[in-house]
Parts: sequence; C-alpha cells; structure tokens
Amino acid sequence: MVDASTPTPDAAPVLDGYAHVYSGKVRDLYAPLDDAGAPREDLLLLVASDRISAFDFVLDTPVPGKGEVLTRMSLWWFEQLADLVPNHVVSTDVPDAVRGRAVLVRRLEMLPVECVARAYLTGGGLREYRADGTVSGLTLPEGLTDGSRLSEPLFTPSTKAPSGQHDEPMSFAEVEAAVGPDLAARARDLTTRILARGNEIAGERGILIADTKVEFGVDDGALVLADEVLTPDSSRFWPADQWEPGHPQPSFDKEFVREWLLSPASGWDKASGEAPPPLPLDVLERTRAKYVEAYERLTGRRF
Repeated sequence: MVDASTPTPDAAPVLDGYAHVYSGKVRDLYAPLDDAGAPREDLLLLVASDRISAFDFVLDTPVPGKGEVLTRMSLWWFEQLADLVPNHVVSTDVPDAVRGRAVLVRRLEMLPVECVARAYLTGGGLREYRADGTVSGLTLPEGLTDGSRLSEPLFTPSTKAPSGQHDEPMSFAEVEAAVGPDLAARARDLTTRILARGNEIAGERGILIADTKVEFGVDDGALVLADEVLTPDSSRFWPADQWEPGHPQPSFDKEFVREWLLSPASGWDKASGEAPPPLPLDVLERTRAKYVEAYERLTGRRF
C-alpha cells in the first residue's frame, strides 16, 4: 500500500564495495570494486529505483515497490526467453540495501539503437502511419486504426536520444549504417521474435503486448539481451478482454499517471516546460496496483 509518508526520490544510495557510475530516469548503475578499490570493468550492478517518469520528466513522487516488480518481471522473462537469446544476468546476490530490485550483470558494449517491435499499431507508430502510411519506412496497409493488430511483429527502431530529447524513428538502412548489416539483421530478428514469444505467453494469461523496446549489448560478437525486458515500463500491456481497435486501449502501465497529469486536477500545462507536480496518493496506489497485477497475471506468482 502507498501511504502519506511516501518519500520523494533520493539520489542513488551509497553502497559499500560499489562505485556509482550513472543514474538514468529510473535506473542506477554501479561498478563493483576490486581488491585494490578500483571499479571493475567486467561487471555492473543494475538497480531499478521506484522513480517513475512521464512526458520526459522524472516525477517527484516514487511508486513504492515498482523497482522490485520490474526486476522480478524481467528475471522471469529472461527465463522464458533463454532459448532465444542469452541475457546479461550474472547473479541476484546483491547488497541488502537494494535486494530484490537489483541484479549483477555483465558489462557490455551496447548497441546505439533503440530496438523496438510492434505487434499492434498505436503511439508514435500510429502518428507516423497517419501522416504518411508508413512506420520506420515500412509501408502498411490502408485502413488501420488505433489498436489495429499487425499481420506480424514489425521492427521499428529509433535513435537513442540524449536525456531530455526525443528518440526519432530510424529506417533499417540507417540501423545497418550504424551497426553493420550483420548486427542489424540479428537485432531485427531477435527483437521481433522476443515480442512474438512474449505475446504467445502473455496471451494465455489475458494480456496483449502491443509493442516493446529491448536493449542489446555485444559480447565477443554475440548479441546479449540487457537492461529490462517485456515490462510495463518498456512495453505496452493491454488487457485482452478489453481490446477494441479504433481508440486508445486501457493499459497496465503509467496510464493513470499520464491521465492525471493531463487533467485539470493536476494544474499542470504540458506545454509549459515546467516540471509536473507530485502525484496524489490515489494515483500512486492505482498505478502500483496495475504494475503488480501485470506481474501476478504473467508469472502466476504473488508479489
């Protein structure tokens, strides 16, 4: 449960035996220290915080337990995908201060591309389709609408924009130019297969995965699945029994956060450039409940 004592997000915690390397919107990275006290170059500690972002802002109010939900869900999915692609997880034996929401992982050379696959048309893909009938340079059939199922998962990559800027769609030719034809083809194949496998499994549990973003690193020439996978933060999850093309679908992610921020109740103007206000407790509670429900429905495990 969320209560009135919920703190605002703090800086990345200090962890004995680890050097803080980087903090993103949601995750904190640390390097284990070797016997001489120097950061190791082969391993990283990946910590999922309870921070939540919306409209390119990290909000002042965290969602308690969110980091643990996402970590558990990714670990579960890594198991389901193990025959498709290796992953970066080394160990879940981590410091007590971050136990349950952190994993020790291999340090990889990350692909400079956001690997996105779409099984349904919505979001940025829908906007591009409405403008010119394509998504990432791929021509789609006429007559599609918000929530339309695509004939097969499509690879629709984008740039990795610096913090505070928006990712931009990339054509496959641009991906080939960035990473080479071989890696581009393997990334495309794995991204679409991950989404297809995800929908095979999630569909049996009443969830549709509309689209997803995955991260790959390279280790000795092989692609390795990294970061998180098939979570409500990296994917759009829809309840299958409420799927109805033609309008935005209900979801298992930050729907309540976005709706409240855009409502008159928040008093916030998205176009103002100012940071959003703290979230009220009912919005926090409903958001947390959606993350937990997605985890429990997918895995069959209690959180």
